[in-house]
Amino acid sequence: MPVETNVPDGLDAYIEQARQHWEAPACAVAVVKDDAVIFAKGYGARTLGKGEPVDEYTVFACGSTTKAFTAAALGMLVDAGKLGWDDRVTDHLPGFQLYDPYVTRVLTVRDLLCHRAGLERGDMLWYGSPFGRDEVVRRVRYLRPTLPFRARFGYQNIMYLVAGAVAAAVGGTSWDEFLKTRIFEPLGMARTNTSIHELAGMDNIATPHHKVRDSGAVLPIAWYDCNNIAPAGAINSCVMDMAQWLRLNLAGGEFEGERLLSEAVVCEMQSPQMIENDPDRYKFARYIDMDTNFWTYGLGWGIRDYHGMKMVRHGGGIDGMRAEVAMLPAARLGVVVLTNLSAIGDYLPNAVMFRALDAYLGAEACDWSADFQKVADVQQTEETEEWQKMVRARAESAVPSLAPDAYAGSYENEMYGAQTIALEGNTLVFSNGAKLTGNLEHWHHDTFKIAWHEPYFSPDFLTFALDAEGKVSGLALSFIPGYEFARVREQEEAGES
Repeated sequence: MPVETNVPDGLDAYIEQARQHWEAPACAVAVVKDDAVIFAKGYGARTLGKGEPVDEYTVFACGSTTKAFTAAALGMLVDAGKLGWDDRVTDHLPGFQLYDPYVTRVLTVRDLLCHRAGLERGDMLWYGSPFGRDEVVRRVRYLRPTLPFRARFGYQNIMYLVAGAVAAAVGGTSWDEFLKTRIFEPLGMARTNTSIHELAGMDNIATPHHKVRDSGAVLPIAWYDCNNIAPAGAINSCVMDMAQWLRLNLAGGEFEGERLLSEAVVCEMQSPQMIENDPDRYKFARYIDMDTNFWTYGLGWGIRDYHGMKMVRHGGGIDGMRAEVAMLPAARLGVVVLTNLSAIGDYLPNAVMFRALDAYLGAEACDWSADFQKVADVQQTEETEEWQKMVRARAESAVPSLAPDAYAGSYENEMYGAQTIALEGNTLVFSNGAKLTGNLEHWHHDTFKIAWHEPYFSPDFLTFALDAEGKVSGLALSFIPGYEFARVREQEEAGES
């Protein structure tokens, strides 16, 4: 049964109103106050068009809210004296290597956790790729730095994968098993796991959905397998379980009389380590009165101010799922929101989170959905304008330089691996050997639009390069800018020799 203790007037109705406004099939919310779960409830249906109700035990993907769990695992090792926040990564992973030899030598555990390694995101190394965790970590040595080391904030999922590898190496067990035995089980988080493969046989599971940009249709999609980036974003849970996690963090590392983390470690995790100088943050501020003066990042948590108090929070998102977890430690108040919709400008979790915080603080109620809709509208307008700009620049009369079969073949990049172009009938088909496949539709010259086989992917572009002899020498992908894939010519050269 839902937990509804001292519910502020209008909150319950507002959550359902917000869910409908953002067209999410489901939303689940839990609130912790003074070490007690005082509100936990589900809204909507697990799958669009079906009748299975959502409750406080419905399992959703939690995305990057996983990062705080990884930081906590390392914090437990700090408490045990087996690890220091400022230990060099190579002290625990001797084979670890980055593009810059100096950064390789001096990169610390703290650097991994507060997004200051100076690297671009490189998410296509793991997203939809054929590489496992170890191979992603090995290949990150080819990821080029784009920011000065330790000088600027640059959100980086792969560094959290490395952090999980450090936890496993020092803890003597897998990251997954460490979280299960040291965090999930002590907190009674029986419906929480680190892999979609553990969902088999479970009941009360939400279905991911995506809102298609062009048609606006909300489609059910498959659960995305995050295993190769798990320490950055693979936890699946329900709001009742996540409420126990909030209780632990709000209580300074203690849970029902048992200390799992020292107060010193919790304080370090919840203290600013880097300024988040992200222009998008200030875009929010232009359109929404968020009562916020600064954004920073701790260890696995974002740190900012709200209503004059420190807010500790993190969002999460993966295909078809969105999450928000937030705490106001001074008020001993926390909120978790889980939803099963992803879309351009989807701010349902944010709107519900702020409304719930305001309600339990006794602050003036405002329509956060309407405010965040302003930001979503700006984002959608910017995307539309960018697309129209590309259409205007298109030379529609320009034809490909070569016949379709001349483009078919294998293309290789040392970081991102092999990409193949196959000729199937009269259609060129792109594949990265895993999740990313799509038909190539001629755009202009030697540039083709990729019409992805996944219906919820927006189109991308592929451009072939020709050498001095007019032969295809490589290709570039719009979704991996700055990296070229060279044509592999073994068979052709063998035939010519």
